[in-house]
Order: sequence, then structure tokens, then C-alpha cells
Amino acid sequence: MDSKQIKTASASGLDWRKSSYSNAQSNCVEIAPNHNSAAVRDSKYLHGPVIVFQAETWRGFLTVLIAGEFRR
Repeated sequence: MDSKQIKTASASGLDWRKSSYSNAQSNCVEIAPNHNSAAVRDSKYLHGPVIVFQAETWRGFLTVLIAGEFRR
């Protein structure tokens, strides 16, 4: 992946969402999507690092995820 497509950001002021499939131990990631990008963080570390993907990159990831390309 091109380093221009990923950057780190502050988690403050973003509208975070966690999957309804998340378990009680919070072993998941949270996303904060908007029209230009999607921020991703570890739900156990709310003030930890955040990775921001450009919208096109995030859509590509979701496309292969939904298509089942990550299934074993």
C-alpha cells in the first residue's frame, strides 16, 4: 500500500462506530468514516494511534471484505 494513502491522526472530534459483532472484551476496531476518509483505531486504546485511509482505499478494502476474499 502506498504510504500516501495512510496517515496518522488525532481521535478527538470524530464520530466513532464499533461493530455490533464486537465481543464484551472489546477485541475489535472502531471506524470513523466521512466522505474523504475512514479513521481506524483499536477499541481497547481509545486515545492510542489512529490510522486514516483515503476514501478510495477504504472502499476497496470493504469491497474485497464483502466479497469474502479474506475467508479461510
